[in-house]
Amino acid sequence: MRTKIEFPSQGQNLAGLLETPDQTVRAYVLFAHCFTCGKDIAAASRISRFLVQHGFAVFRFDFTGLGNSDGDFANTNFSSNTEDLLSAASFLEEHYEAPQLLIGHSLGGAAVLAMAARLPEIKAVVTIGAPFEASHVVHNFNAHLDTIETDGQAKVTLGVREFTIKKQFLDDLRSQTTEHIQRLNKALLVMHSPIDSTVDISDAEKIYKAAKHPKSFVSLDTADHLLSKSVDSEYVAQTISGWASRYIPVPKTTRRTLEAGHVLVAELDHKFQQEVFTDHHHWFADEPTKVGGQNTGPDPYEHLLAALGTCTAMTIRLYANHKKIPLEHVEVSLSHERNYLEDADNAAEQGSQIEALIRKVQLIGPLSDSEKARLMEIAERCPVHRTLHNNPQVVTTLVEG
Repeated sequence: MRTKIEFPSQGQNLAGLLETPDQTVRAYVLFAHCFTCGKDIAAASRISRFLVQHGFAVFRFDFTGLGNSDGDFANTNFSSNTEDLLSAASFLEEHYEAPQLLIGHSLGGAAVLAMAARLPEIKAVVTIGAPFEASHVVHNFNAHLDTIETDGQAKVTLGVREFTIKKQFLDDLRSQTTEHIQRLNKALLVMHSPIDSTVDISDAEKIYKAAKHPKSFVSLDTADHLLSKSVDSEYVAQTISGWASRYIPVPKTTRRTLEAGHVLVAELDHKFQQEVFTDHHHWFADEPTKVGGQNTGPDPYEHLLAALGTCTAMTIRLYANHKKIPLEHVEVSLSHERNYLEDADNAAEQGSQIEALIRKVQLIGPLSDSEKARLMEIAERCPVHRTLHNNPQVVTTLVEG
């Protein structure tokens, strides 16, 4: 669900967007966009969308004087940006739930580092292409520094837009320190591209060295500063979701205690998305977007094929190890096919179906023909294979809630 929101900050109304999942919210996330960008920049939208699909509620907004927010950008500075973030966090806490995860892109990353310690509910912080020092952005208007110092302000073109930069903006940047990174006391994930031409990767190194554990670094390889390629934004979001699960676990309301060998499936969005629980694991099942799902996990038949494939590979490996057969690697590829009977003489069976699970086994290593044949025989003995061949009855009962 997407909800447009207005909230007050320093006497102005700021425009925000809250995106929430259909299922139980894992945690609320506050997202700070890059310098002069706005909440609707493609990277922020893509990252937010992926996180929402994985149970997070994401709140992003336009800083004062940008996008649909009130105020004059010329009168803002880094300190006022951090105050906007605090106002956004307060709004979430008052009307929804205090955010537990902060994400900052570029200068937004420096901003979340600067204010994270002031929010006790925050458990984890993520920076994406962030500068070590907020004053790094000054390089964007080096050619105008003399004019700003002399006249008090100057018109500066950033990207395709013109902004007024005042001397107070520079003075505020110069007054910022980096001691807060050492006092962060939150889990930190630093993400940066080694080919970032806007903020050098050495800034990521400085942030990482200044922070105390727990901290992690992830290279964004060939990504540009704005994560303009969707594949890079999706990778960032996927990494954040997995990393954050260590510090922001699944809410207690959705945790289940199960005995070994038992599986629980619970719906999430009243469509296709399901949560799957075992005694030690938790994941999603879903359908592809082309049929109305969110594609947050394998579909039911992919789960069925995975069960047969993994069991087959495990059984072959156990036998090969036991018999000291020089099997170097085993792969199993599977598909599910439906074939209609074509016997024109059997009218009673016209239109009925024969279903087949197609299993292809690849055995790699210096194996003799007899060893290969024996391993293929063993594949037929995999427990899941035998269960399917035994045509088990499915016993379904109604459980009162």
